[in-house]
Amino acid sequence: MKRKILTVDDSKTIRMIVAKAFKPFDCEVLEASNGVEGLAIAGMEKPDLLILDLTMPIMDGVEMLGRFKTNPELKTIPVIMLTAEAGRENVIKIAKMGVRDYLVKPFKEEVLAERVCRIIDLKKIENGPKTKRFDDPLQILVVDDKPAIHEQIRLGLSETRWTVTGCVSSEEAAVFPGALPDIILVSLSLPENAALTFFHSVKANPRTKNIPVFGLCVKTAVDDQSRAQQSGFAGVITKPIDYEDLKGKISRVLSLDTSYRYFDSHDNILVIKLPPVLTPLIANEVSLHLRTKISEAVDSGFEKVIMDMSQTLKADITLIKIGIEVSQLCQELSLKYRMVGSNGIYNECKNYEETKDWRFEKSFEEAISALSPQTVAEAV
Repeated sequence: MKRKILTVDDSKTIRMIVAKAFKPFDCEVLEASNGVEGLAIAGMEKPDLLILDLTMPIMDGVEMLGRFKTNPELKTIPVIMLTAEAGRENVIKIAKMGVRDYLVKPFKEEVLAERVCRIIDLKKIENGPKTKRFDDPLQILVVDDKPAIHEQIRLGLSETRWTVTGCVSSEEAAVFPGALPDIILVSLSLPENAALTFFHSVKANPRTKNIPVFGLCVKTAVDDQSRAQQSGFAGVITKPIDYEDLKGKISRVLSLDTSYRYFDSHDNILVIKLPPVLTPLIANEVSLHLRTKISEAVDSGFEKVIMDMSQTLKADITLIKIGIEVSQLCQELSLKYRMVGSNGIYNECKNYEETKDWRFEKSFEEAISALSPQTVAEAV
């Protein structure tokens, strides 16, 4: 059975670091923010190991450990104690509590993992294939009896590193000219139901069964769309093609990493850079990566975040939602942050009640200055 590790700490940052430390392992990390929650979760889940903070509100680590050790069902579970103090008296105090080990904050995640692996047996997850990025080369096979469609798709995807190979019939496509494709787009209007026949042949072939297949059709071909969805197509792309939508669907179905387009670092500051036009699709991409990227930044010692909206043309509800998510996460993790935007964006944002506490600067340089040590008190 999968091992369970319970981390009890009032610091969300510490809990995130602990969770990240065990991502390479086949185990489940449970979380609690105080001793009361910790005892309740421990009683229900019976973890294989407890990582316990010494100082917490409501019920601290000392009291929780005392109750833990008097519970017949929990007392044999090994405990690693986390403490902010490295003094001799504190270490002796911890040792007398009957814990198996202790760590002084701050600590490296690899050190924590190594200490835990000394106590319980954890299996590493085998590394699968490397995650592809949006800017990696891809092979796209387009099966459509209209060569003009092949050329339109090539042009529509010309800003990517994706190669489009066109075939005018399912028979021609069945031999898979060139490299095996990463994605197949097939016209649902091919004669004699050829699209569905081709789809089933792709899925029946062990070499190609895992390749996502999208159907191509006009928006009004409702019956074709319905048949494709019922047959198990990865999705339907309607003509005329919205290429941003197509890129988004391909990115999602292949789990392409798009985070580098929106997240960067500058002098130990995490920078979230929003594009000129923030569509709901792009906002969803940013939101999808947000917590992970902020967690990684915290783990790397970053304490500051800048949300750069200087290129963004309009402040609508899509932008506001992203901003709220960023500000809430920063407040949750005690990160200092600034929003950067033009006067127009600033004024539009201020029309929303939810933005009243946002910390705005007019330029990236002003934001860096505002987050500098000299003005750090103002940024808290």
